[in-house]
Amino acid sequence: MSCVHRQLSQLCGVWRWKRLPSATTFPCSTFCSASSEPTDPIEIHKRKLFLWFSHLPREEKQFGGYFSPDTMHVDPLIVERKAAERVGLLGSPFRTRDLSSSSVTVEQLFEPADRSVGRGVNVLLYGAVGTGKSTVFRKLVLDWCRGTSLNHFKLLIPFSCEDLSQMTKAASLRDLVSRKYLHLRKHPILSGEGNQAEDVLFLFNGMEKINLDFRIGATELCSDPNEALPPTVVVVNLLRKYLLPEASILVTTRLSAVDRVPQRYVSRYAQICGFMDPDRQRAYFTKRLLQDTVGTSRKQEAEALIELLYLNLQRESQLAAACFLPSYCWLTCATLHCLHFTDAASPTRTLTSIYTSFLRLNFGGEVLGPGTGTTVPIQEHHSSLMLYVVRTLGKLAFDGVADKRTSFSEAELEQWVGGKTKTDEELRQLAMFRTDVLDFFLAPCVEHGKRLSEEPGGNEEKRYVFAVHGMQEYLAALYVVLGENKSVLEKLTKQVSVVIGQASEDVSALVNILSKFIPLRVFAVFNLLKLFPNLYEKFSRRNRSTIARTMVAEMFRSEDSYNEDVLDQMEQSLLGVHGPKPKQYSEGPPFELYPIFMGGLLHYGNRVLLQQLGCEIQSLTVSQITGVLRKYLVRELSKPQPPEELMDLLVLLYEFQNPRLTAEVLASIRSIRLTNIRMTALKCFILSSVLSCAPSSYLLEELNLSSCLLTQDLLQMLGPAFRHTRSLNLQFNNLGPESCIVLRDLLLDPNSSVRSLQLCDNPLQESGLLTLLEALPENQTLMHLSLMHTGLGDEGALELAQKLQHHPLQELNVAYNNIGDNAALALVDACREHPTIHTVHLYLNPLSVVGKQSLYVRGVAMSPSDRQVKVLASVTEGSDISENWHPILSVIRENASSWDRSRVTQQLKAFLRDLEWGRQQQPSFWKRLHFLKTGSCRASGTAQNETAHLKYAAAAHKSKNQPSSTSSTVRMR
Repeated sequence: MSCVHRQLSQLCGVWRWKRLPSATTFPCSTFCSASSEPTDPIEIHKRKLFLWFSHLPREEKQFGGYFSPDTMHVDPLIVERKAAERVGLLGSPFRTRDLSSSSVTVEQLFEPADRSVGRGVNVLLYGAVGTGKSTVFRKLVLDWCRGTSLNHFKLLIPFSCEDLSQMTKAASLRDLVSRKYLHLRKHPILSGEGNQAEDVLFLFNGMEKINLDFRIGATELCSDPNEALPPTVVVVNLLRKYLLPEASILVTTRLSAVDRVPQRYVSRYAQICGFMDPDRQRAYFTKRLLQDTVGTSRKQEAEALIELLYLNLQRESQLAAACFLPSYCWLTCATLHCLHFTDAASPTRTLTSIYTSFLRLNFGGEVLGPGTGTTVPIQEHHSSLMLYVVRTLGKLAFDGVADKRTSFSEAELEQWVGGKTKTDEELRQLAMFRTDVLDFFLAPCVEHGKRLSEEPGGNEEKRYVFAVHGMQEYLAALYVVLGENKSVLEKLTKQVSVVIGQASEDVSALVNILSKFIPLRVFAVFNLLKLFPNLYEKFSRRNRSTIARTMVAEMFRSEDSYNEDVLDQMEQSLLGVHGPKPKQYSEGPPFELYPIFMGGLLHYGNRVLLQQLGCEIQSLTVSQITGVLRKYLVRELSKPQPPEELMDLLVLLYEFQNPRLTAEVLASIRSIRLTNIRMTALKCFILSSVLSCAPSSYLLEELNLSSCLLTQDLLQMLGPAFRHTRSLNLQFNNLGPESCIVLRDLLLDPNSSVRSLQLCDNPLQESGLLTLLEALPENQTLMHLSLMHTGLGDEGALELAQKLQHHPLQELNVAYNNIGDNAALALVDACREHPTIHTVHLYLNPLSVVGKQSLYVRGVAMSPSDRQVKVLASVTEGSDISENWHPILSVIRENASSWDRSRVTQQLKAFLRDLEWGRQQQPSFWKRLHFLKTGSCRASGTAQNETAHLKYAAAAHKSKNQPSSTSSTVRMR
C-alpha cells in the first residue's frame, strides 16, 4: 500500500489539470468492496483514475465542497468541423442556431461504426482558452471509470502533455504507461500483438505544450511498443498510426496548435464552443449556486439570484457575451457566492483572491511557446504567458482606467497589443497570443439596445471591452503593482544598476588584492560604481511611493463620492439593473475596484499565486508601499467621508489582509457612519473582520448602521464589531423580536462598552423588548436607550419601569409606542425615583390632554430635595409653548422621508392639535395671536409641505421662547 500511496502522491504533484475542475464522492464499492481489493489490472486502473481525477482543488472549496461531476457538470457545445473549416472562428457567440444541428458528444466521435478495420480513430478536440477542454477531458475519464461512457473501450490511458514535455530521458510506450500506471506494466493489451490495441483509447491533454515534429527526417519511425524513444517521438508515431495503429486517440489543444498535426493524421475535427446559449449558462449557474443551499434558508435567495442572472443573460448583455466561456461562468458564480453567501464559518475570501485564483486556474504554468514552424523545444521558453498578458493587456487596461474608458477600437488594440516592429520570434508569440488568449479577455462591445447577434453596419466601428468590467481594473492594478508602468529612465537605471553592481563586486575583489601593494587612492574612482545601485534604489522608492499615492487618490476621488459602494457596483454588473437606474455622479464610468485590487495584490496569499503565474511581487516592495500607504490613509481619514467611501475603505482594508496596517489606520477613525448602505452578509463580515484587527482597548465613539436593511442573521455577524463601539445606532432596520436575543447578549457581555443604543423604528414588539430588558439589571454601561416606535406598548412600558432600578441609564426614549396615560405615568414615576435618568421621551403616543399635563407636572421638582426629570410629551406645557418642542419636531422632520405618508400626516395633525389646545388655554391676546398663526397651518397633502409649515410655525414662536441656537439641530434619539 505504501507503493500505491507513493504513486498517488507523485501523480497529484505532476499532473496539473486546470480550469473548472470538479469533485466527486464516488463510492469506491463500485470497483472494490471493503473486504477485498480488486485483482484485475483494469479494475485497479479504473479505481485509481477515479480517485486521481476526482481531486478537488482549493479554489472549489469556497463553494462548500459539495460538488461532483453529476451535480455540477454542464456539457459545453461541441461542433464537428470539416478539415477545410477547422481553424474558422464562430463570430458572434450567440449566432448558434445553425450550429445546434451539427453538435456532437465526445462519445459520438468514437462510434464503433466509424472505425475502419485495423485502424483506430484520431480525434482532435480544440477550442479557445476557457471553453472547457480540460473539464470535458476530466468528465470523460470519470464517466469511463463509472462505465457510463465509451464502454466499447476496455482501457483508457490519459496523459498530460505538460508532463510529457518535462521528460528528458528516452522511454518506450510501455515504459511511459507503466511509469504513470504501474498496475498496467505487464498488461498484454499494449504488447502490439494481434488486434488487442483496438480496445485502447489514448488521451493527450494540452498538445500545445509539447513540440511535435512529423517530418520523417526529424522523427524516426517506430512500431515497437518496447523501443525506447523520446516521448515526442512516441506520440508522433501513435498519431501516424505506425505504432499501435488499432488504438484510438483523443487530443485536446488550443486554436493556435491545430495545424501542428498534419491533416492526414486526423480522422475527425471537433471544436468545443463553450456555453453558446443562455440555457446552458442558466443550467451551470443553477447547479453551482443551488448545490450549497439545498435544505437551507438561503435556497430562496439563491433562486432569486439565478432568476436575475437569467434575465440579464436573456437581454444578451455584456455579461452574456463573456459567459459563453465556462471560465467566466465560474468567475460569476464565485463572485456572487462571495457577495451573498459569506458567513463567519466560511474561509476568508476576497475579491482579489477570487480573480487571482481564476487566472491561476486558466493560466497556471502556461508559458508563451515559440509557435508553429520552429524546432526550439517549448520547455526552453520560460516566458510566462500571464506576464505577457500583464505587459500588453495590462497596459491597455491601465491606460483605459487613467482615461476613464472601457471600450477600445481595433486600431487601439493594434497599437497597444501589436506594438512596434518585432523580431520573428516575437511575431510568432504575438500571433499565438492573439489566437488563443486575446478573445479570452476581450469581447465585442454590446451597445445599449443592440443585440449580440446583429452585425455592425458598414460605417460602424467595432469596439471591444474587457469580458467583465472587474477584469480591466484587476489587470490595471497588477500592471501598476508589478512596476510595469515605470518610466524609461527608471527601467534603464535598473538595468545599468544590475550590470554595474555585478561588475563592482569583481572590481572590489581586485582592489582588495592590489591594495596590499598600491595605495587605495589610486582605485578610489571604482567606488563611484556603488552610486548606481543607490541611484536605482532612490528611483524604486519614489515609484513605490507613487503607487501608494495613486491608491489613496483613486480611493478618495471627490467625483466618485456619491456613487454606490464598490460591492453594490459589482453586483449590478452581474445581475443587471432592475428598475430605476441609480444615479452616477462621476463624469465617466467608476473605477473604484482599481485601488482595492491594488491593495489586495499586496497580500501574501495572492502574491504566492501570482508567483506561480510568473508575476513576482517582492516583499520589500510590499513593505515600502505599505509604509507610505499608511501615512496617506491616516491623512485622508482626518476629513469626513461619505458612507459609500467609508464602506469602500473597509473593503480595501479587508482585501489587504494586513492586521497591523488595519489597526494603525483604525486608530485615526473615531466614528463609522454607514447610513443608508445596503448591508449584506459580506459587508457585515468585512466590518467585523476589520474591527477585529484593532486592540481590545480600541473604541469607536459611534457606529451608525441606520437604514441598512439589517436582519437577525446580519446582526449576529456584527457581534464582534459591536464590542468596539460606545454609541450604536441601529434605527430604521428590519430587526424583529428574535434580534433582541443578540442585543441582550451584547449588553450582558462583560467586554461590551455600549453606552448609547438606538433602536428606533424596528418591529421589536413587546416580546422582543421584554427579552432585551432582561439585560438591564446586570448591564452597567448603557446610558442612552432609544426604543421609539418599536411596539413597546403599555405592558412593555410597565416592565421597563420595573427594570430601571439600579441601572445607570440617563436618557430614555419610548416615543411613538402606543403607550397610554397610566403606563406613561408609571414610567415617569419610576424615572423620578431613579438616581440618574434626566430625560424621558413620550411624544407621539396616544396620551390624553390631562395625561400630558400630569406628565409635565410630575417632571417638575416640587421641592429642592426632589429630582427634576425632563418629560417630552407634548409641544405645549399648559397654556405655553414648550421649550423642548425642537426635538419633537425634529423627529417628525427627520423621519418624513422614511415613514409612511399617512403616518407623517397623523403625527403632524397631533402636533397641530396640541397647538390649538394651548391657544384656547392662553389668556394673553398676543400669545393667542402666535397660536392663531400656527393654527392656520393645515395639512397640505404632502409630508414635505406639512413639515415646511411646521418649521414656519415653530419659527413664529421662537421670538417668545428664545431657545438656544443649538437646540434646533438636536438629532433624534
